[in-house]
Amino acid sequence: MYIMVDRRQEQCDEGPQQNIRAIEFYSGIGGLHLALRRSGIPAAAAVAYDWDQTACQVYAANFTPDIVHKTDISTLTSAHLAQTNADLWLLSPSCQPYTILNPSAKGAADPRAQSFLHLIDTVLPELAAAQNAHPRYLLVENVAAFQDSSTRHHLVSTLKRLGYVTAEFTLNPLQFGIPNSRLRYYLLAKLSPLKFAGIDSTESGQILDHIPPHPTTTGGSLSTSAARPNAIPRNLRQYMDVTLDEAALAQLRVPDRVLRKWGRLFDIVLPSGTRSCCFTRGYTQLVERAGSILQMNEDLDTTQVFDSFLEAQSNGDENAVRILDCLGLRYFTPTELIRLFHFTDPCEPTPLFDFVWPPGVSLKSRYRLIGNSVNVEVVRRLIIYLISE
Repeated sequence: MYIMVDRRQEQCDEGPQQNIRAIEFYSGIGGLHLALRRSGIPAAAAVAYDWDQTACQVYAANFTPDIVHKTDISTLTSAHLAQTNADLWLLSPSCQPYTILNPSAKGAADPRAQSFLHLIDTVLPELAAAQNAHPRYLLVENVAAFQDSSTRHHLVSTLKRLGYVTAEFTLNPLQFGIPNSRLRYYLLAKLSPLKFAGIDSTESGQILDHIPPHPTTTGGSLSTSAARPNAIPRNLRQYMDVTLDEAALAQLRVPDRVLRKWGRLFDIVLPSGTRSCCFTRGYTQLVERAGSILQMNEDLDTTQVFDSFLEAQSNGDENAVRILDCLGLRYFTPTELIRLFHFTDPCEPTPLFDFVWPPGVSLKSRYRLIGNSVNVEVVRRLIIYLISE
């Protein structure tokens, strides 16, 4: 038995309070943490949970190390979480049960979905029953296909039963000027009588493709910069490393064996381009739908060079792959992807955060962890909207 002070209704009546305490579930390398920090809201992550040991090591190297815990989230209990007295839950559960990239995805029947269902079916209702000890706010992120899952419908109905109002979105970083396409589903929830600004009765229950205009948390003025998906993305060159030496470039070069067999399937982008494909955990290990590669030589026509390569290859030229050398094809570096995911903003005159990798994290692991991450800028804007009144 545990005793929890009932302060939820008082807070709901008065609006946002100082020092909101947050719990991060599936905290990864800290994207949720960083989005909360950058939101400008008086809030802090009190504790973070993830099962991946390497992710926890990276998180600890970049943020307060004593708040992240390697934990099987399906073992967390309401009694344990009640001790944190959290106002906000941030959740980015496994996408593998729902992604269209997984042909055997089983949705709610997938073992990787069980920890999230445990939180929704068991922990949250128990906290609600324990003197209203459930959080005032929730944010959930997942792949866009989550919106069609039974898990999503169950999540929404459960939250409404527990007294939450919800707002749902599918948003893409391209909408916010970031040259990367990464469409994701987001759910925001807050305890009634709190409401979401800018959503009228005709939009209630719909999945929106924009964040409505809303009062900011500081000045009360309307924030409209994210209202509609019409921002002009920056070009990729702004996110690229400019100091790569020959050794680094050699490591990033697409292997000949991959180009010979799969080269024509790559999504190839130029430094001057304003779009790149979604980067997944399989980047550099997979070709299709795993992320774009860079063509460093912008003076050449990609199609013409590949046509010459394919013709030479079909004629039995064993060195046909050398025709592609002139394009300067390479993978994005982990640092470049960290920028595209907006862990760091290349346009900040004085960077406010310097992301680091602890010793021993392999290149493959870095790509995997980034591919599992959230876009910090998109989540930052959603947190501001969630807390705004």
